[in-house]
Amino acid sequence: MKKYKVLKNSYYDSVTLMSTTVKIKKNLKLNELLMFMGTDMNKDMMKSVGLYDESFDQATANDLLLAAEMTDENEVWDQEVIEQLTKKEDKKSTSETKFKTISQAKKAKDSNLAVISVPGIYAANEAYQALENDMHVMLFSDNVSVEDEVKLKDIALEKDLLVMGPDCGTAIINGKGLCFANQVSKGNIGLVAASGTGLQEVTVIIDRFHGGITQAIGVGGRDLSEAVGGKMMLKGIDVLNEDEDTKTIVLISKPPHPSVLDKIVDKLKTVKKPVVVCLLDSKVDNQIEHVYFVSTLTEAAQKALDLSGLSTPDLLEIDQSTKLMIEKERKLLQKQQTKVKGLFCGGTLTAEALSVLRKDLKGITSNVAKKENEKMHNPMESNGHNLVDLGDDIFTQGKPHPMIEPMIRLDRMIEEAKLEETAVLLLDFELGIGSHDDPVGVTLDAIEEVKQVAKSHGRHISIVAYVCGTDKDHQGLESAEKRLSEHGVILGKTNAQAALIAKAIVGGEA
Repeated sequence: MKKYKVLKNSYYDSVTLMSTTVKIKKNLKLNELLMFMGTDMNKDMMKSVGLYDESFDQATANDLLLAAEMTDENEVWDQEVIEQLTKKEDKKSTSETKFKTISQAKKAKDSNLAVISVPGIYAANEAYQALENDMHVMLFSDNVSVEDEVKLKDIALEKDLLVMGPDCGTAIINGKGLCFANQVSKGNIGLVAASGTGLQEVTVIIDRFHGGITQAIGVGGRDLSEAVGGKMMLKGIDVLNEDEDTKTIVLISKPPHPSVLDKIVDKLKTVKKPVVVCLLDSKVDNQIEHVYFVSTLTEAAQKALDLSGLSTPDLLEIDQSTKLMIEKERKLLQKQQTKVKGLFCGGTLTAEALSVLRKDLKGITSNVAKKENEKMHNPMESNGHNLVDLGDDIFTQGKPHPMIEPMIRLDRMIEEAKLEETAVLLLDFELGIGSHDDPVGVTLDAIEEVKQVAKSHGRHISIVAYVCGTDKDHQGLESAEKRLSEHGVILGKTNAQAALIAKAIVGGEA
């Protein structure tokens, strides 16, 4: 049976709702639970998944919409949901002072940065207010129009401020991680990125080999489009070029629009510091003496470390002990098992894996691919070599992002294990601020089930994984890797190396 409730003037931010939905659903033994503010977009989404009631029609964006599907009658289900949600809020608010407006916060704390996470239709207005108060903006919200993004960034440039976003998930400013970020050491390397997990990957590798970060500026995935023109990428380069503590600059992005790439190249000619540039799958012909173009996030981190005087081993080369494991895994596979199935939580990590594997795994497809022949036209169906970003909108409608709640991946792992062609499951795990408290722990049972499913059909499936994190992250890198290894998972030192290990298992050179 389906139940619905509108709670008038009960605002909760989207991050809180996303991060608590699965836990509350499990605690209350509900078959399904949706919790959204009453925006038109959220209403449309609830309709699309079949959990919508006419009582929602008159709800406003300040009203909380609850929809549940349950097996047993429960007249107080809505009260129980709110009780669980309020407990979460009370726990968070014990040491926090709440302000009703950005202006109030500015006056009370003399803050210079606002993190905005409200429905997209309101986000631009809040960002305008922050800029009017001479505050930098991190705009976590998505569904902000391109027109508003351009206007906001133009205002910021006039005021010598940053607008990070919209849809900016990661930044590290003055040592503080914002939204999704890892705990890393301070140092002399500054980054600007139009990629969340790409930024995380490079910063954790730098930290692992005793480097450190000055600033890591996210700009939002749309910043390098033709319409926006790379406004904040260019501003970020200027900021780091002028920062005395930053000795090396790193730029990270998926392919920018050609006109924006030209602007970036022209800007780099004016920079006096060494710059490492990783624009996944972009081809750059320009030769600039102090600028180093690399093709993977791993290489970006290694080059930045090298420029800082810190040596690292070759993080793409597979060591002898791992080669022996690869040989062992190969021998356990059946003849029909030839395909790699990547199930990713990080979109840019998916894109990097595709960049690494496309040459050797013919016919590989992905839902992050830009090339028409590589596009996975139905990410819900697996066929051949596939790399799937489970953070895509098609998977997260009505559900939290898999970095917040990795449960979305578990059922798909089992389905892939049932396919005769599946040889390798390739997984990523993101630690740090904003991510699930134990993404590895909630996946271990599914890993064992994958093994049992394969065994019941006379097969063996290899599982390769990479953990993006540091031991300073509250989830603990060493603990996460240790538990995966104990369950027979082969670990890559980086995301790119994990992809290479997966390729080697299905017949490529190790």
